[in-house]
Amino acid sequence: MIAKSFLSRFCLSLGLTIAITACSNPTGTSGNQQNSSTLKLLYWQAPTILNPHLSTGFKDAEASRITLEPLASFDNEGNLIPFLAAEIPSPENGGVAADGRSVTWKLKQDVKWSDGQPFTAQDVVFTYQFLSNPQVGSTSAGTYEVVESVEAIDDYTVKVNFKEVNPAWSLVFVGGEGMILPKHIYENFNGANAREAPANLQPIGTGAYRVVQFRPGDMVVYEPNPEFRQVNQLGFTKVELKGGGDATSAARAVLQTGDADFAYNLQVEAPVLKELEAAGQGSVVSNYGALMERLIINHSDPNKVAPSGERSSVDFPHPFLRDRNVRQALAIAVDRDTIAQQLYGITGKATPNFLVAPAEYVSPNTSYEHNPEKAKQLLDQAGWKDTNGNGIRDKNGTEMQMVFQTSVNPLRQKTQAVIKQGLQSVGMGVELKSIDPSVYFSSDSSNNDTVEHFYADLQMYTTGNTSPDPGAYMNFQTCNQIPQKANNWSGDNNSRYCNPEYDRLWQEASQELDPEKRKQLFITMNDMLIEDAVVIPLVHRADVAAFSNSLTGYELTAWDMRTWDIMNWKRKEQ
Repeated sequence: MIAKSFLSRFCLSLGLTIAITACSNPTGTSGNQQNSSTLKLLYWQAPTILNPHLSTGFKDAEASRITLEPLASFDNEGNLIPFLAAEIPSPENGGVAADGRSVTWKLKQDVKWSDGQPFTAQDVVFTYQFLSNPQVGSTSAGTYEVVESVEAIDDYTVKVNFKEVNPAWSLVFVGGEGMILPKHIYENFNGANAREAPANLQPIGTGAYRVVQFRPGDMVVYEPNPEFRQVNQLGFTKVELKGGGDATSAARAVLQTGDADFAYNLQVEAPVLKELEAAGQGSVVSNYGALMERLIINHSDPNKVAPSGERSSVDFPHPFLRDRNVRQALAIAVDRDTIAQQLYGITGKATPNFLVAPAEYVSPNTSYEHNPEKAKQLLDQAGWKDTNGNGIRDKNGTEMQMVFQTSVNPLRQKTQAVIKQGLQSVGMGVELKSIDPSVYFSSDSSNNDTVEHFYADLQMYTTGNTSPDPGAYMNFQTCNQIPQKANNWSGDNNSRYCNPEYDRLWQEASQELDPEKRKQLFITMNDMLIEDAVVIPLVHRADVAAFSNSLTGYELTAWDMRTWDIMNWKRKEQ
């Protein structure tokens, strides 16, 4: 989430850092010697778990999506494409109930899991039970809160009953958050022991390829799934997903040296990408979807320890970031145009909005400005002044000193520097912290450096809605989505913002059938977040990837993982 809120993804090979040079070789082969039957994927943020429902990192969902499938997913134009579903429900075929309270899915028959067991409606029912079990602590649970029950009408028919009228029926069991899990594999791990399931590391799926080797934080190796319904049409006999390193070396391996076929999430300065692409080995493919780089403000105190032992507890408000004037000052001290224009170039544009896509949901009411003098005035009014002459504002003995964290990535470190300069210019103290992305976006709930723990004052990453319907994404900021020790650090609201009025609007939107009224509710929610400076949107990012010129058959969508259509990827005939 994007914490799924999405995110920097950076060449480590077998734990050794590869120098970023024209001769770097993260795959261990030369471009001219690559085995054409092996597909080589580079993810500079290495996957650490292959159960997408137990991780907020897109890197884990990307690797999982090669093996696991949803009932359906959206293409880039917003059309639903069936995967495990035999057809897309509609009012016309009786799949979508007229009262908006249920949806019925017809499933494909004769589909098998990669271990040969049949896929049935019971797997869909179980997936809901697993995701909605609070002991599991699933990161996808928020999407399924609207569900009352899921019932198997027969082996190949599933009915989803909603608690209330639900216009967003297509969020459930669809796309990246809709991947179906096998009941016979996970039924003994449907509880607090969910993270102990062997299938989290060796998944059994219905997708095109199956996992044969996984080294968390390093590499995943796949082979064709012999039970896949179109196995004879697959383009590769082996898929290698290599993780670690940095975004620039990943781009270089595809675009310049030809050592890899695909590089993911290239958060690299635009001039560097252009120079690498000129080598002629690959192409940069970009797609403006819903990704937005944001500055998250911690509304809780990261330095106080609660009786539970956790920091950033909702029981302890932040000593100064809880003040709306301070947050607004922080927002206008940040120079978004410099970040977007000088660092991102054609791969990003400054934005004032939390919700940046689809276009019909983007608020026309918001704006942003860079105004350090006005920021100083707001801080003065809030009573924060430098009384001891050390250059940092203080109040009642508390210094306005902050820790600002993000993942290791050259572009992000440059963004941090721009933001630090702006905040220091208005009297805020800033200490920068950069965390290895495999740690920062880890699914390990015992790791204190994850985006969910947020043991800092500010943090920065990318996420966005993974569906054309923004309902699940706007749920990120509701009170019950706050990650904490009690819920095993699951949830996307790591800012610890809690506003009952925002929650009320979200509940209303989740039941509003009139498309225009629903749109206006989402715009109102967006505007509330911006006016309160809850989150500071920085850059609406293009989804940038690199593909080898030898590949064909791929099609990016803003509404699923990059690997969503890997069954169609093939090597061009020479």
